[in-house]
Amino acid sequence: MREWFAAVFKTGLGVLLLWGMARVTLCVPPLLVGWVGMIGIVLLLHFGLFHLVSLAWRTVGADAPPIMRAPLIATSLSVFWGRRWNLGFSVPARRLLLKPAAARFGRGAATLVVFLVSGLLHELVLSVPARAGYGLPTAYFLAQGAAILFERSALGRRLGLGGGWRGWCFAMLFAAGLAYWLFNPTFVIRVILPFLQTIGAT
Repeated sequence: MREWFAAVFKTGLGVLLLWGMARVTLCVPPLLVGWVGMIGIVLLLHFGLFHLVSLAWRTVGADAPPIMRAPLIATSLSVFWGRRWNLGFSVPARRLLLKPAAARFGRGAATLVVFLVSGLLHELVLSVPARAGYGLPTAYFLAQGAAILFERSALGRRLGLGGGWRGWCFAMLFAAGLAYWLFNPTFVIRVILPFLQTIGAT
C-alpha cells in the first residue's frame, strides 16, 4: 500500500507542476517555466504513471520492477546510472552493449561505449527536434562515463567516491549539475515551451 501511495503522490505532483503553472507563467522567466515543466513531465511519466503500471503488472504476478528506483538516494554515480535511473534502458544496455563490448575491449572502454550510444540516442530526441545543441547530449553522457571511470580509479576510491555522502555529492554533481548540457536553453524554448502550451500547461 505504501508503494501505491508513493506512485500516486508522484503522479499527482507531476500533474500539479505541469498544469498548476498556468497561474504563474506570466511572472516567471520562460526558461524556469520550461524546467519546471520538464520536472513535472518526468515526475508524471517516469516516476508516477510508469510506477503505477509496474504495480499493476505485479499485482497479476508479472516481474515488472519500476524503471526508476529512488535515484536521488544513489551513493555513487555508478549506482545512479546502473541500478536506479531508467532501468528500461540500463538493463538491456548492460546485456546487449556493456557485456559484449567489455569482453572485446575491456570494461572501461565498454562503459564509454554505452554512454556514447546513450548520448547519440539523446541527440535524436533532443538536438534534432530543437535543431540546435548538437553534441551537447553526447558530451553530457561521455562526461558521465568518464566520471564513473574516475570514481572506480584508485584515486576515486581513496577519495571515497564509491559510496557514502562523498559518493552522493559526486553523483549529483555530474548527473544533475551538468544537465544544462542535456537540456540547453534552445531545446527548452523551441521544444518544451511549445509542448507545454499545446497541453494547456501554460
